[in-house]
Amino acid sequence: MKRILFVCLGNICRSSSAEEVMRTLIKEKGLENEIEVDSAGILSYHQGELPDSRMRMHASRRGYNLIHRSRPVRTEDFYLFDMIIGMDDRNIEDLTERAPDLETEKKICRMTDFCRTKVVDHVPDPYYGGAQGFENVLDILEDACVGLLTFLVPDN
Repeated sequence: MKRILFVCLGNICRSSSAEEVMRTLIKEKGLENEIEVDSAGILSYHQGELPDSRMRMHASRRGYNLIHRSRPVRTEDFYLFDMIIGMDDRNIEDLTERAPDLETEKKICRMTDFCRTKVVDHVPDPYYGGAQGFENVLDILEDACVGLLTFLVPDN
């Protein structure tokens, strides 16, 4: 069983969406017994909250049901998960600072490293933007999640 944790700043837009996009792909491929996903935020400000209502609306239009409750990254996550995937440079830096040791630090990677068609170096935070920002995030995440699944299960 591969365990993947998606991380952004507050766990109410990008990482919760990445979790659901990836979970949907995993279900479509029948890989529920091989890959498990979760998400968390660097900050605990939104702990216990559902994803941003705008993010839920845009995701819903694409068939994704965002029901994850925000939670902060915990030290034990570095031991529980095989991959910890940050959405932008700041997330990567924060995760690197929190990693308990060099071995767990090696689990940290960037979401956009798995993009197949999108040429982007980070998943932008749509929180303070308009509708196009949420759509852009979903476009990037759908591309990157397909690439991530191909990385995890090359022959699928």
